[in-house]
Amino acid sequence: MRPQRTLRVVPRPADRPSLLPLDRRSLGDPSLTSERDRRCMLELLIRTDETLMGVLRTARDLALPDWRLVSGAVYQSVWNALTGRRAGHGIKDFDLVYFDASDLGFEAEDRVIARAAPLFAGVGRPVEIRNQARVHLWFEKRFGVPYAPLRSADEALLRYAARTHAVGVRLCPDDRLDIVAPFGLADIFAMRLVPNLALDNRRGYAEKARRMKVLWPELEVLPWPEGASMEASAEVRPVSASSRDWMSVATSPRTELPK
Repeated sequence: MRPQRTLRVVPRPADRPSLLPLDRRSLGDPSLTSERDRRCMLELLIRTDETLMGVLRTARDLALPDWRLVSGAVYQSVWNALTGRRAGHGIKDFDLVYFDASDLGFEAEDRVIARAAPLFAGVGRPVEIRNQARVHLWFEKRFGVPYAPLRSADEALLRYAARTHAVGVRLCPDDRLDIVAPFGLADIFAMRLVPNLALDNRRGYAEKARRMKVLWPELEVLPWPEGASMEASAEVRPVSASSRDWMSVATSPRTELPK
C-alpha cells in the first residue's frame, strides 16, 4: 500500500486553513470535501507540475482567443498524484482548444498549429490544437453523430463522452488559474468515469474507458446506460469565457500557495 500524502491547501484570507489528504475517498466525496477545496487541490497539483505549467505558459503566450488546456492532461495528472504514479504517466498528449469563429477554414486552424509547433517542441508529447468553432464541420463525418455548432470553447465540455473528462484550465495574464468544470470535480478525484448522455458517445466512452482502466486499474467505470435517450436536443447553456458562474472560477496566483 502506498503511503498517503498530505498537501496543505492555503485558502483565501477569509477562510480557515485546512489540511486536505491527497486521498480519493475523501476528496471525491462531496459530503467530506467541498468543491472549493477540490479546486484548490487541483490548482496546487497543476502548479507543482512543471510540464503542465510549461504548456500553460506557452499557450498563454500564443494568445489564442478563448483558449483552454482541457481533459486528459488535467484529470489524468490528478489520478497520477492520487495513486502515487510518476507525473505524466498515461498522458499521451495535451489538448489545447480555442474558439475563433472569424475563419472556419481548415487552413486558418492549420496556420495556428504550424505557428505553435516550434513553441511546444520541447514538451515531449504532442500538443493537439483545435478550433472549437469548426468542430461541427467534421465531427459527424468522423464519429457518425450530429454535432450542433458551439458558441464558445467552454461549451464543448458539455458534450464530452464522460462528465469526468469535462475540465479545462487557462493561465491568465496575472498568473491566476481559471478552472472550468461544468459537472464539478468530485468524479475526477473519486477516480470515477461517468457517462455524459449529451451525445450518443457510447462507443467513444467504451474505448476510452478500456484504455484508462489499463493505465489506472483503480478507476471505477460506470456503464453507459442501456436504452438511454440522448440529451442533445436540449438547449445547451451558452458559457461566457469571462463569467464567474457555475462553470468557472479563477483561483489565486501562485504567490498565495505554499512555497
